[in-house]
Amino acid sequence: MEHVHLAAEEDDLYSGYNDYNPTFDSEELDNDAGFQQAVRTSHGRRPPMTAKFPGTAIGGRALGTSFGSRMPMASSMGRPMTGAVQDGAARPMTAVRAAGYSSAMTRGSTFDPLGQSKGPAPPLEGKSEDTPDEKVKILEKKVNDLIEESCLAHGHGDLQLVSLPLAKEAGRKERALVRQREQSGNADHINLDLTYSVLFNLATQYANNDMYAEALNTYQVIVKNKMFSNAGRLKVNMANIHFKQKNYPKAIKLYRMALDQISNSHKEMRIKIMQNIGVVFIRMGQYSDAITSFEHIMSESPNIKTGFNLILCYYAIGDRERMKKAFQKLICVPLGIDEEDNHPHYKALAEKFIMTSAKLIAPAIEATFAAGFDWCVDMVKSSQYVELANDLEINKAITYLRQRDFKQAVETLKTFEKKDSRVKSAAATNLSFLYFLEKDYDQADRYADLAMTADRYNPAALINKGNTVFVKKDYEKAAEFYKEALRNDSSCTEALYNLGLTYKRLGRLEESLDCFLKLHAILRNSAQVMWQLANLFEMLEDPHQAIEWLMQLITVTPTDPQVLAKLGELYDSEGDKSQAFQYYQESFRYFPSNIDVIEWLGAYYIDTQFCEKAIQYFERKALETYKDIHRKFPENIECLRFLVRLCTDMGMKEVQDYATKLKKVEKMKEIREQRVKSAREGSARGTRREGSASSVSKQVNPVFVFSDSGHSSHGTSAKGERLSAKMRALPGSNEPYEASSQRDIDASYVDPLGAPMERPKTAAKKRNEDDDFADEELGDDLLPE
Repeated sequence: MEHVHLAAEEDDLYSGYNDYNPTFDSEELDNDAGFQQAVRTSHGRRPPMTAKFPGTAIGGRALGTSFGSRMPMASSMGRPMTGAVQDGAARPMTAVRAAGYSSAMTRGSTFDPLGQSKGPAPPLEGKSEDTPDEKVKILEKKVNDLIEESCLAHGHGDLQLVSLPLAKEAGRKERALVRQREQSGNADHINLDLTYSVLFNLATQYANNDMYAEALNTYQVIVKNKMFSNAGRLKVNMANIHFKQKNYPKAIKLYRMALDQISNSHKEMRIKIMQNIGVVFIRMGQYSDAITSFEHIMSESPNIKTGFNLILCYYAIGDRERMKKAFQKLICVPLGIDEEDNHPHYKALAEKFIMTSAKLIAPAIEATFAAGFDWCVDMVKSSQYVELANDLEINKAITYLRQRDFKQAVETLKTFEKKDSRVKSAAATNLSFLYFLEKDYDQADRYADLAMTADRYNPAALINKGNTVFVKKDYEKAAEFYKEALRNDSSCTEALYNLGLTYKRLGRLEESLDCFLKLHAILRNSAQVMWQLANLFEMLEDPHQAIEWLMQLITVTPTDPQVLAKLGELYDSEGDKSQAFQYYQESFRYFPSNIDVIEWLGAYYIDTQFCEKAIQYFERKALETYKDIHRKFPENIECLRFLVRLCTDMGMKEVQDYATKLKKVEKMKEIREQRVKSAREGSARGTRREGSASSVSKQVNPVFVFSDSGHSSHGTSAKGERLSAKMRALPGSNEPYEASSQRDIDASYVDPLGAPMERPKTAAKKRNEDDDFADEELGDDLLPE
């Protein structure tokens, strides 16, 4: 007991722990006789804990195991006690060994009680994919992924190339999944929701790709399967397909079948189906049936679209009173939108329908369209859309313009000068534009200033102001107004186009080019923009770029003769005669009256030694020249004779028209000559009568009449009236002056081109040169006015 320390005698609870005891030396256990004996025999077995240590209470308290050195419990008399030393040998403490402690720690080994120094733990064993359940789950996931990818592809616009093939692949995988379940004996656990999703997506993708027969067959598979709940609603989709195919009776039948299968609790869906039915009746021209559907909707759940369709139906049947009532119902429809994000869009749509309805029915509900507009304005002013009243007034002015009533349009717009700034600016902008079209640039400038004063941020007003400055050739100032309009509205294409033209006039070609390139990015198919770009590259001496833009332009306007001629000109300047000839000939084919094109083609055939071909083009050139002369001088006989000759040589159908005109002009000339001759003879006879009458009476009032010879004559009042009548019969001031001297008129004609070549006589009848009009009666259309 000398090595046992009692708790009462312990000064330091942890003293001695750092002292090395040979008992803890595991390497010497081989030489420890007591340990070896305990290993080989049962010497080290512990007996049952029945013995008690004599003196378990020292100092009046029980001994605790955590106080000082452990008390040797009488477990085995032949075994060294834990924490005690016998015969100079000590045993290791069991608590330390259990924590992973070993004597190797004293030799530099790492303390690793969890065994982490052996490396990472082996990976978890994966589930086997060979089991039927796992195969089913993998196939289901693949099918769902394919459906999702197909829907996403449709959302991105990849219809034919991606969405439809993915939908078909999903269908194949789903069928494989069903077979897998049947083989594993789980046919009762088929996922009907997955099957429905696959078929519905496939039918939708068929319809999106205009494969209507396939879509209808797929929908039919779903509808006929009684295991799919609410599949009857898909008849609406089938009806929509028949509507696209213009099979309207079938569409109505399916809409009504779907309506019968939807309970009254789904009120909104029933209303939409009934609205579709009404639209189909409109397409069929059955307005009465459509009115029945729309009136029911307006009584149950009024909405803007249905109200507008109802007005269209009343307009189609011409019922004025019901048009008015329907318009009043339309403007009283509550917006009824809970989502604030959608409210502006819905209100804008409502305003559009109301404006369109007013413009449609205004000319029909009253005697005049102005009265109809006034009635609509009065109704709108008393509704929730009171701000539309001014817009309707402006549309009234625009309607006047469409009727060519410029005065009324201006008067209507001038009534807005005392209205609020927004309306005043809009009206002044329209007035400025109207005066600009009328080339009254001072008034246009005045109203442009008024519009800008009312609303400086109105881009249209700034553009009008810039235009009035542009026509005065103050290009720098015009550019400033256009740029200000673009600052207020960067998407204002008119301002950008005008700015490009202004820079072009100023010679700032690079800046002009930038403007039109930006405009082309906005208006991809604008022929005017592409023409300006080609023209700018030509001015910048870059013909290759100019040709490239013109080639893009002819894809938009392939029959524009001016563009084709410009392409020919550019290729000609580049020395490519064959390409130039191709485009010049195309231009001539679409517009055979361009003198420059005709001249180039004629010169080309002369250069290539095809003189016969060149003659045709020069004849055409001469023909167009004479046509131009005829337009300016329609009674020129020589011009008409040349036209008749050329049209005859060229075998043109116009020859008959020009021949008829020539006959009329020649006949009118002959009539004028006869009138002049008869007037001269009547004047001479009147002079002789006047002389005899003057000898009888000297008290008549003289009437002075100037004859063709310039002499004045005196006569009685009656004779004066007759002479006045003869004077009125003379040619008017707008007719050619005929000399009064008696001379023979040489009406012979000498062809400046020489005698024509003898042409084979076809069915022409030889005319009697001396008797062209012998048997013809002179019609009223040949007499002068």
